[in-house]
Amino acid sequence: MVLNYIWIGFFVVAFIIALAKVIFGGDTEIFTAIMNATFDSSKTAFEISLGLTGVLALWLGIMKIGENSGLINALARFLSPVLCRLFPDIPKGHPVLGSIFMNMSANMLGLDNAATPLGLKAMKELQELNPKKDTASNPMIMFLVINTSGLIIIPISIMVYRAQMGAAQPTDVFIPILLSTFISTLVGVIAVSIAQKINLINKPILLLMGVICLFFSGLIYLFLSVSREDMGTYSTLIANILLFSVIILFILTGVRKKINVYDSFVEGAKEGFTTAVRIIPYLVAFLVGIAVFRTSGAMDFLVGGIGYMVGLCGVDTSFVGALPTALMKSLSGSGANGLMIDTMKELGPDSFVGRMSCIVRGASDTTFYILAVYFGSVGITKTRNAVTCGLIADFSGIIAAILISYLFFF
Repeated sequence: MVLNYIWIGFFVVAFIIALAKVIFGGDTEIFTAIMNATFDSSKTAFEISLGLTGVLALWLGIMKIGENSGLINALARFLSPVLCRLFPDIPKGHPVLGSIFMNMSANMLGLDNAATPLGLKAMKELQELNPKKDTASNPMIMFLVINTSGLIIIPISIMVYRAQMGAAQPTDVFIPILLSTFISTLVGVIAVSIAQKINLINKPILLLMGVICLFFSGLIYLFLSVSREDMGTYSTLIANILLFSVIILFILTGVRKKINVYDSFVEGAKEGFTTAVRIIPYLVAFLVGIAVFRTSGAMDFLVGGIGYMVGLCGVDTSFVGALPTALMKSLSGSGANGLMIDTMKELGPDSFVGRMSCIVRGASDTTFYILAVYFGSVGITKTRNAVTCGLIADFSGIIAAILISYLFFF
């Protein structure tokens, strides 16, 4: 119902603002622009889904090799002590735990194209365990909030955008993004744990947190020890080596288990087209709503109002220029990328606001897009508190990104 109200709000608010522009501002082109935006975003939704088909086929095929070879089951058993604490309703050793881990790994490497099909695969398996097929289960909510919080170790795409916009040091936002997204994920997990009464104070979780902290510390030290010019190169290289190593591991495991690797891949890949077609209506619904809200100028009014209120409190308002990216990020990844690029173009990639727009973009993921696509792929209509917990993670990521930006660059 929350998604329903938000979607309706996009159109109602956009209509009111557009009508006011016509009556009081004499803007006779605003409704034409809004309608053009609906057509363009509908086309974009179809193109995204169509473009996703091949990637879905690839990764669902790879996952099927892992299933038939037993690798997913082995991975699930290895991860059970930790993941069973976060997902207590999932039977111990269930293969979906392996799918969840693979999706989280792809997200952490900044590999969106790989993470989405793996996530859709996990959602399908979670739906098989779900007793109420139209209602989000506890494991689904935890899984999606971890996704929406956007834990990322190597923000490849953001660094590439900065390089394209002419940043002197495209990788200088690496550590701020790393810190911001970690805070977002941590808060998101805690929020879901409180809502679901999950006890996080136990040996496996604390051990995992210790390992993660050591890993983050080592990673930060590693990248601080190399030149900024080499940081982007090494980040991309490490991510691609790890990703291709996963593919090789699955294939070699299939060979070792003497299964028909090719047939297993084709069997899994066949599901790619069906899944891609299933998510088209959900993509169209939200991309059109977002386009209407943005084109009407509602986003500009919202950001301007926040800037005015902050100014009245005597707080520095330099960060307000990055708020469009921060607010759009929860709604649309491509929209947030567009606003981030536009900010760097207008103010410079090495400006304070230009850098901050990159950091808030990487602090968390596109909450409403992920919820719409993932829930839509399995027919979930009652999302319970998934939106609330996802937005809590988003908000904490935004606040962390703003404070960290001031710490590093102001």
